[in-house]
Amino acid sequence: MNEQTTEAIVAQDATVVSPPPALKDKLAQPPLNIEAELAAAALPGRSVSRVVVAGTVRLADFAIVVTTGFAIHLLYVEQASALAWWYLTAIIGAAIVFVSAMQVAGGYTIPAMRRVGFQTGRLLATWMLVFGVMTAVVFLAKLGEEFSRVWFTAWFVIGLCALIAFRVALASFVNRWASEGLLERRAVIVGGGERAEALINAMEAQGEGDIRICGIFDDRSDDRSPQSVAGYRKLGTISELVEFGRKAQIDLLIVSLPITAEGRVLQLLKQLWVLPVDIRLSAHTNKLRFRPRTYSFVGKVPFLDVVDKPIADWDVVAKWLFDHVVGAMILLLAAPVMLLVALAIRLDSRGPVLFKQKRYGFNNDLIEVYKFRSMYVDKTDATANKLVTRNDPRVTRVGRFIRRTSLDELPQLFNVVFKGNLSLVGPRPHAVQAKASDRLYGDVVDGYFARHRVKPGITGWAQINGWRGETDTEEKLHHRVEHDLFYIENWSVLFDLYIVLMTPFRLLNSENAY
Repeated sequence: MNEQTTEAIVAQDATVVSPPPALKDKLAQPPLNIEAELAAAALPGRSVSRVVVAGTVRLADFAIVVTTGFAIHLLYVEQASALAWWYLTAIIGAAIVFVSAMQVAGGYTIPAMRRVGFQTGRLLATWMLVFGVMTAVVFLAKLGEEFSRVWFTAWFVIGLCALIAFRVALASFVNRWASEGLLERRAVIVGGGERAEALINAMEAQGEGDIRICGIFDDRSDDRSPQSVAGYRKLGTISELVEFGRKAQIDLLIVSLPITAEGRVLQLLKQLWVLPVDIRLSAHTNKLRFRPRTYSFVGKVPFLDVVDKPIADWDVVAKWLFDHVVGAMILLLAAPVMLLVALAIRLDSRGPVLFKQKRYGFNNDLIEVYKFRSMYVDKTDATANKLVTRNDPRVTRVGRFIRRTSLDELPQLFNVVFKGNLSLVGPRPHAVQAKASDRLYGDVVDGYFARHRVKPGITGWAQINGWRGETDTEEKLHHRVEHDLFYIENWSVLFDLYIVLMTPFRLLNSENAY
């Protein structure tokens, strides 16, 4: 989200609808109606990013070209000589030219990947182009005698067969994903009536696209916003949309209100920006036109980008790799310390070594996180209904030390590496009944649950800036949330690495950790 939009949202008086607490009898959000529940339940698992699919296919094509070229060289040419620079240049250069030419030819779009015949023809033409370019370069450089004709011919045939076989298998996977709805971006239209109908008609006129409209949500009465618009049902009000967005794992919210309705748009954003989704403002009927690069498009239908999903497409892959690779390394290094802590807990007081606690995770889902037990077994507080304070009698002798040094958090590496419901770095997950000044966190800070637009982490930007430990005042919680939101808006792998490296040094400050 850009800075001006964030400031505008925060400046509004409207209150963010907070997600429900753990106890069902204290639900803060209205329950979904049966139709909305069924619509959410009918959707398949989380969608697959088209950007990641296309990028993966590019990498696979590159690998196939390089692997077949080197394999044939190893089996035939290397008997006479080692790998010469001209072979290396030819193989790498051919792979680069092939992938670039396929990109220009549109071979990495989902529709192209779904059609085997279309792919085969385009692939054959591109492969012949690559070898034509290679032949011309070899001739002009007078390197004909340096290359084995058997290698050249065998690479052309075997490489082509390998690429075609891969594309046939790819078409099978992509068609299956498409039939299951896993390649679609799930969208909800916010606002009904004539504008929504015109928008839906314009989007559907584009032909094959990647947007699946899951329904319409609007607060207005039926005479201004009927129950059905362009064949799509109105599933509820805006306040119900937050819960539907989470259950249905929505990717995109499209606001069909006019730009001139600034107050109403900001009020909607105040409620909706807590969701980990892209939010777009429909611009297809606006008379005021900006430069094309100002818009994002579905086909030729323009939208104004208001809020972007914090971590999407390849960023998700990078974050996953960072968590699992670096997390596994830290877990191996920390294993001796964890064994010593477990032994100390066992000797200090009766009861299990580990303690499981329910906390809010990504998209406000409840998750279980592991910790070393720091309290007497008969005084543990699974929901954190009462904050731990200095000299708290519930905390054991070993517990005071491991809490002050944050060693009690080390078992959360199991959540990162094995369960995948935590990240190494992210907003700290709070217990479901955690309070500041005897008020639930969601009641203290407007937009508190926007922290859950990314996976929570073992450490975070707030923690290395001194906002760890006890949140006994509302001011402390506000500072923590501000730092969490800053992290979400400025995430990068290097930012994560910096926070991980700085965490051990910041743990030396145990002022607020009891």
